[in-house]
Amino acid sequence: MDKEEAGRRERQKLCDTRYSVLASNVEVNSLKQQRRITMPKRKEKTLSATNQKKRLRIEEQEGVAGDEEDSEDLEQFQQEGYQFSSSSLGEIGIVESISLKNFMCHSLLGPFEFGSNVNFIIGNNGSGKSAILTALIVGLGGKATTTNRGLSLKGFVKHGQSSADITIRLRNRGTDAFKGDVYGDSIIIEQRITCDGSRTCKIKSKLGQVVSTKKEELTAILDHFNIQVDNPVSILNQEMSKQFLHSKSEADKYKFFMKATLLEQMKGDYIHIKQTKAITRDQIETQEESLKDLKQVYLQKKERYENLSSLEEMQKNVEVLKHQMAWVLVKDIEIQKQKLKEQIEREENNDKYKVKVEQCQDEVHKAERKIQETQDRLDKMKEEIDVLQSQCTSLKEVAKKKSKAYNGQEAAYRRHQNKLKQMERERDLLQERIKELKTTVTQNLEAEHLERLNEMSTLQKRLKLLKAEGKETSQRIEERQQSLYKEKEELDKLRQEENRIRYSLDSSVKRLNQMKAGRSNSLRRFGEHIPELLEAINTAHEQGRFTKKPVGPIGACIHLKDASLAVGVESCLRNFMKTFCCDNYKDEKVLQGIMSRFYSKGNRPQIIVTSFASTPYDIKQRGVCHPEFPSVYQALHIPNPVVANCLIDLRGIETILLIKDNDVARKVMQLGRPPKNCREAFTGAGDQVYKNRYYSDDFSRAKYLGADLEEEIGLIESDLENQKAQLSRFQLHSNSVIDGIKLMEKELQILIAKRKKQQGSITPVELAISELENVEEPQSMDIDTLEEDVQDLLNKIESEQEKVNNAKKDMDKERKIMEEADCSYQDMKNKIALLVEETEPIKEEQMKAEADANKLERQLKNLEKKQNEHQNYIQELQSKLADKEEELQDSIKQAIQICPERLQVERSAKSIDTEINRLRQRLNTEKNRHGNQNEIIGEYFEALNNYKDNSSQVKDLKRFIDRLDNIMNERQARYKQMRRSLSLRCKFYFIDFLDTLKCCGSMSFDHNNEALAISVQPPGRENGGMSDMRSLSGGERSFSTVCFILSLWEITESPFRCLDEFDVYMDMKNRRISMDLMLKLAESQHLRQFMFITPQSTRTLPKSNLIKIHQLMDPERGNKQQSEEDEEASQKS
Repeated sequence: MDKEEAGRRERQKLCDTRYSVLASNVEVNSLKQQRRITMPKRKEKTLSATNQKKRLRIEEQEGVAGDEEDSEDLEQFQQEGYQFSSSSLGEIGIVESISLKNFMCHSLLGPFEFGSNVNFIIGNNGSGKSAILTALIVGLGGKATTTNRGLSLKGFVKHGQSSADITIRLRNRGTDAFKGDVYGDSIIIEQRITCDGSRTCKIKSKLGQVVSTKKEELTAILDHFNIQVDNPVSILNQEMSKQFLHSKSEADKYKFFMKATLLEQMKGDYIHIKQTKAITRDQIETQEESLKDLKQVYLQKKERYENLSSLEEMQKNVEVLKHQMAWVLVKDIEIQKQKLKEQIEREENNDKYKVKVEQCQDEVHKAERKIQETQDRLDKMKEEIDVLQSQCTSLKEVAKKKSKAYNGQEAAYRRHQNKLKQMERERDLLQERIKELKTTVTQNLEAEHLERLNEMSTLQKRLKLLKAEGKETSQRIEERQQSLYKEKEELDKLRQEENRIRYSLDSSVKRLNQMKAGRSNSLRRFGEHIPELLEAINTAHEQGRFTKKPVGPIGACIHLKDASLAVGVESCLRNFMKTFCCDNYKDEKVLQGIMSRFYSKGNRPQIIVTSFASTPYDIKQRGVCHPEFPSVYQALHIPNPVVANCLIDLRGIETILLIKDNDVARKVMQLGRPPKNCREAFTGAGDQVYKNRYYSDDFSRAKYLGADLEEEIGLIESDLENQKAQLSRFQLHSNSVIDGIKLMEKELQILIAKRKKQQGSITPVELAISELENVEEPQSMDIDTLEEDVQDLLNKIESEQEKVNNAKKDMDKERKIMEEADCSYQDMKNKIALLVEETEPIKEEQMKAEADANKLERQLKNLEKKQNEHQNYIQELQSKLADKEEELQDSIKQAIQICPERLQVERSAKSIDTEINRLRQRLNTEKNRHGNQNEIIGEYFEALNNYKDNSSQVKDLKRFIDRLDNIMNERQARYKQMRRSLSLRCKFYFIDFLDTLKCCGSMSFDHNNEALAISVQPPGRENGGMSDMRSLSGGERSFSTVCFILSLWEITESPFRCLDEFDVYMDMKNRRISMDLMLKLAESQHLRQFMFITPQSTRTLPKSNLIKIHQLMDPERGNKQQSEEDEEASQKS
């Protein structure tokens, strides 16, 4: 069945197609071609009423054929007489001008302004005569093959050029103008041909405005003007003339006649209609066979349909229940809607969150005030501690100096005391020795003893000299060591300063690289890896790794309104410029992982976790508002509310003023009471100003918010040069110090070696003295000498004792001074410690207040969040209510569609649904026994409709084919009438034109064999009889051809006619006669345009305003031969 149905539909579609094709061919194309062929002269004024009636009578004759009837009709034409027709067609369609560019072998031709009647285009070979005619065909949409000059359009583009341009202007005047209100009095057609063979068309109005570029518009214009560029009657070039007119074949002449009158095209259309009609007949026969099968299917479906009366009542009950179900559902939705309304009213009347939020806000404000108070107290105590600390430092230095002085004095005292004790021991030893000597003196050894004493005295003098030299060497060593220590200290300082400059230089180089990288990417100001980090963040966000995309760096999210405040703003926000913000700790952890790819652990940008809000805080109540100076918040444009809220929370930018001048800032903040809500201020130089203190900053210029990047790069480069010069100076100084240290170390080594050598010399002397002193022999020393030594030693002891006493007094004095200084220092330390201890409770109080404030802020945020959730819940309920209302309306519409009248149903939807399911089960049971009722009914009516439709279509097609047969028979008869009428008129005009040359001639049409025989009797050959055109001379044949063309001009209509080199084979006599004949015809049709192309001279032409001669320039001498070769090549192609 499916295959039969598909075949039936395909056949029906094909029949419909054939029907439309036949209808369009018969009713449209035939009538259109008939209108063009007959081409009655619109607005003809010179034809007499008699000629019109006669012409109509000739055209309406039927079934007349043969030369006798033709002769009778010709005699009637001659008896009636004939005048050249004239028309008013000159108002539209004639060619006003044409210009060519890079066309064929010509760089530029024209523009040629043509006359409205007769135009002669003359010139030597290669001057462009045929190019104008070819361009006219191509410019009006003709194909390349129509011109007989080439097979493709690309052959018309001049060699070496990329395109060729053709511009044609057509007249468009009068009441019959084509869209006169759009185009005006002229229509300009511009064709551009490219070297690849394509072309584009622009159709412009008289003013040069492009109206259309579509080919359909050009076709409509040509149809309206009745211009046929492929009709040889309108444009006859040399090749067409050779092919048809100068051919000796009668079939070629007949074919030319048929083509010129469009009878050939009409004949082709009729043949196509006949073929289509035959195919349609075969299709009808096939469809009649399938109609029998459709009838059999229809009878089977009808039998099943008649057996379905038992299920209708059950189906009606189901429909009633469906109606009830529809309105029960509406009732349920209305109840749900009412419940939602009541719930919304309850929630809107619940204001508990609003009251709690207000209370919490008051508590937060109190906590903030308490924090501010404790902060002020801490600041005051900190200032006191700072003052005491500076005093304590001074006292500590004094105590150190006094302690050092005391230690020096104590050391001097100890030295004198030790020296005194040593002298006392020596005294005691001498006294004992004297005592021994007195008792043990031996006279025999006195001489030996004296010798030893002399030797010991010599050794002691030498030892004293050596010790003096050693002491001097040790002093010089100590001096060199002190100098070396100082030089090394200076070198360390120089190296520290050099390292500081190097660090500053590296920072400047890094900063310069960042600034230069910021030329292409401003984000590199904030760090070398920031663009890659942001790209990685975007990728992670697209992958869904973040709950909310992190924001940062903060410095890139803020913009200055006043560039002169850049240093102050950066000094205020220096710790936040590279900071990122995350909505939660999970996002922070993900961001930390991403940052680890680009930064080491200690160098990562700071991350702040804060809940993202869609709107910035309302700071009207707590923000500072000064008439002259902006706050940091006011000086910034912060598009992202997350960044604004973060800076408000963590830096309080709404409470910080920006004052450019330092003195003004001190005056505003410290001389009087600071502005309301103002916590601190920053100057234009970056200094920080509080109510009772001032902090200077070395922040010289903005790193991140600088407006002029190039200026900042220049400043950094200048600083780099200065730092490099300073580093070079320090390096030179360091090198000189290092050289001095090396020299000192060398001298010190020499001195140490010298001291070792001296010590080596002292040791043997001391050993010799010791040996002499330890010799045990009877004492024979001089007791008097020893007593003198004792007396000298007692005098020294007394002097040394006096020095000890003086040193002790000085030491006691220095100790007292030291103890006083140390006491003052300890008192100050205790005072500072006491103040520090006093600040601890305040700090604890502040920390507690901050903790309370943070707790209250979190509580406030939670309450605000709950309040927002409450509002969102109300909005959600309202949205549900709106959806429920919409659902109710849809349900009511559906219910009305099911049952227009509302039903009051007491049953529930569940019970009705149960009843419907029960009935449907019974229906399914019955359908399984009898089949689906709807399917059976649908199949029955479908089979019935298919049978009726196909039967009706077959009948309609049969009627249409019968009607088409009648129409075609009538069209064939009219076609033959028209062909005969055009043939007779062509004969008459041909004989009439020959008569002007006093020649006789005849034209015989054989429509059955498609042949046209032309016979001419030149003057002076009356006794020779008629001759065909093959026996005529070249000039006579050309003249006969001209007469034939003029005859065709008379029976066809076109706004302009073109002939290309019509007089090439004529002698001067025939040329003059032909020229006069064409000019006479043109004069009688002065509103129609004629173009004659000839290489001959036009000096013999009469002077007339209707004649316009266009003399073409000879081609350039160097290009003439090439141009001729190009024309010959294009003709051969």
